[in-house]
Amino acid sequence: MSGNEFRFFLSCDINLPVTFRIDKLEGNLPPSKSPNSDVDSATDERRAELYVECALYIDGAPFGLPTRTRLESAGPSYCWNELITFSTKYRDLTGHSQLAFTVWDVSCGKDEGLVGGATILLFNSKRQLKTGKQKLRLWPGKVADGSFTTTTPGKVPRHERGELERLEKLMNKYERGQIQHVDWLDRLAFKTIDKIKERENTRNGNSNLYLVVEFCGFEHRVVFQESGANFLLPSPIASTNEIVIVWDPEVGKINPSEHKQLKLARSLTRGIIDRDLKPSSNERKSIQRILKYPPTRTLSGDERQLLWKFRFSLMSEKRALTKFLRCVEWSDVQEAKQALELMGRWEMIDVSDALELLSPLFESEEVRAYAVSVLERADDEELQCYLLQLVQALRFERSDKSRLSLFLVQRSLRNIEFASFLRWYVAVELHDPSYAKRFYSTYEILEENMIKQLPPGVNGDEDGFKLWQSLVRQTELTAQLCSIMRDVRNVRGNTQKKTEKLKQLLSGLLSELTYFEEPIRSPVAPGVLITGIVPSESSIFKSALHPLRLTFRTANGGNSKIIFKKGDDIRQDQLVVQMVSLMDRLLKLENLDLYLTPYKVLATGQDEGMLEFIPSRSLAQILSEHRSIISYLQKFHPDEHGPFGVTATCLETFIKSCAGYSVITYILGIGDRHLDNLLLRDDGRLFHVDFGFILGRDPKPFPPPMKLCKEMVEAMGGAESQYYTRFKSYCCEAYNILRKSSNLILNLFHLMAGSNIPDIASDPEKGILKLQEKFRLDLDDEASIHFFQDLINESVSALFPQMVETIHRWAQYWR
Repeated sequence: MSGNEFRFFLSCDINLPVTFRIDKLEGNLPPSKSPNSDVDSATDERRAELYVECALYIDGAPFGLPTRTRLESAGPSYCWNELITFSTKYRDLTGHSQLAFTVWDVSCGKDEGLVGGATILLFNSKRQLKTGKQKLRLWPGKVADGSFTTTTPGKVPRHERGELERLEKLMNKYERGQIQHVDWLDRLAFKTIDKIKERENTRNGNSNLYLVVEFCGFEHRVVFQESGANFLLPSPIASTNEIVIVWDPEVGKINPSEHKQLKLARSLTRGIIDRDLKPSSNERKSIQRILKYPPTRTLSGDERQLLWKFRFSLMSEKRALTKFLRCVEWSDVQEAKQALELMGRWEMIDVSDALELLSPLFESEEVRAYAVSVLERADDEELQCYLLQLVQALRFERSDKSRLSLFLVQRSLRNIEFASFLRWYVAVELHDPSYAKRFYSTYEILEENMIKQLPPGVNGDEDGFKLWQSLVRQTELTAQLCSIMRDVRNVRGNTQKKTEKLKQLLSGLLSELTYFEEPIRSPVAPGVLITGIVPSESSIFKSALHPLRLTFRTANGGNSKIIFKKGDDIRQDQLVVQMVSLMDRLLKLENLDLYLTPYKVLATGQDEGMLEFIPSRSLAQILSEHRSIISYLQKFHPDEHGPFGVTATCLETFIKSCAGYSVITYILGIGDRHLDNLLLRDDGRLFHVDFGFILGRDPKPFPPPMKLCKEMVEAMGGAESQYYTRFKSYCCEAYNILRKSSNLILNLFHLMAGSNIPDIASDPEKGILKLQEKFRLDLDDEASIHFFQDLINESVSALFPQMVETIHRWAQYWR
């Protein structure tokens, strides 16, 4: 959203009851004796028993019945923390609607003692609904006056406001997300604010009483407008040729006559009749066509009506549940109730469909809780494939402590790898000011549960506190690596001098990194314990950001090699490699192993992260030194009797990995492919790195559908060889297998719609539609084979990319 754009809801469109929370009473009640006590007795002071009476006034007149809170006697700090809900809805309010609060004390005997009252307008001077915490000054001995204009205004007059009132206003903005959250700075600010409060209270004697009330918030601001005509006047049209934007309140709204017809057709009295309805042959074909729609497709009015009509006969069809829930008019209480009852009796859906119910399209807490209950059936390995998206789905929950959040934490308690990744995924999102509070809540729940609920022996010999500390040390390690990178970058000279500086730091000032006091769980592979860095085997990459290549000792006597980057957002790489890992799993479930290399990637911040280092060489290096891929493979796997002088196993590995990455890079729309980011391992496995462009974005003009250079085809014996034919066969088989799981992949990307990943955040809807197009769901398996073979031929025969590759090589040479 641009800085000049103002998004809002209209009050007349909000069909929700007026809701707020009575929080607490601040200040000291005036001392009072019990009526039966001796005047001289100082120990017989009564304990006040308070309640708050809440009343709604519209245009100065009472509207509906007043509501009371429970009695609270736990002085001197009286805290009700009670949610109050009126029967009146926001759409029924006027611009002069007020809430009147009167505090009563019933400890005085028969007669109730009046403490004081205060009144507050629900809309501010800009006609926007007030949200967040409101601190109201009580008028002692006065019942709250709901007339307009009131004699008991709760807001402190401007001329009487001091530092405390100014800070309260800023705190309110902070809690509503209008002030950016900076964790370390916030802690310092809160401490200072507490000191100012103590000082002001001591100075003023805390003579005033304040009632703290919290109004509910919405995703956007709520602007007052009465039902009916549009009272917002358009800007006057000037005589110039300027474009004037006139707001039309009816744009995007449903046709009332169509809505009425839909309501009549869905009359709940038809529920008895609908139970026995069976679709005709044509209706059954239409329903089957609808059930094959991808999750991104919006259903038309007729399609929604068709699914609703035959909802009872569809209950045994598990694929139909997500489509049926899209047909429900959730604003209709009775219809929503019937839908939830049917959902509980429906055939249990698959985990992949449950992910769709966690998307922003479904707001019902019951529906989202049902989705979590389905996820509970998945094992840890499967759930870890979706963990990145499940953390992103927390953005679409209705509360900070949601069923999904608690489920992820509970699952983490039995799997330390799961806990480690959950902690990192949540920690990275703390930089997002819009949802920092929600992710911090999950972080706190994870910490609290891990420390309290894991006694010694649950995970090896470590108790919960030690396990949590082992995860915290990962953050400390990354902070030290960031410090090293800063020092190394400041060294003038070539890469060799920077590498010398790195080894000097590890052997000198930062020698504690060579042998850790206690083993640390590797952030990219928490199942591996690392014990220190090997300085002699660590170096700097020749690159603009100078990433570190570090070799860690492991507790079992081996080593683990990782790349640490600072200054580059690798969350997009993390997503792509996660999808490669998932697709590898889907292919293997169909007994097709294409020897992919889903190396591990973990973003540890907005501009930093770790990547698993896989020993390999780029195709650019190999072709430069060995002239051909086959010559390189002959060096490691020679076989005089094998195809092209290499072992049949090595060549098969190369062909399969080429096929796997050709299909995956096509589906995900991976761009900026050149011979420097195509790597080859000694065993013949080819794999891709550096995913800065996805979903069809590419800095090069006229990119081919997939990266399949002529050198790769030559390594298979040319376009006429049997090995190239086998390559195409593997491609088509993999493409059809992944097409079967298109709903799962689309659902996972839909859950990433709210993330800050560059190529998704720019236009989530467009990106997901591009992804959907790649699956060609309009084709059957046979037609998709012909389609993909045409893509391969188009990619191989593309001449322009070869020219671009030549230019790229010259650019790399002169860098």
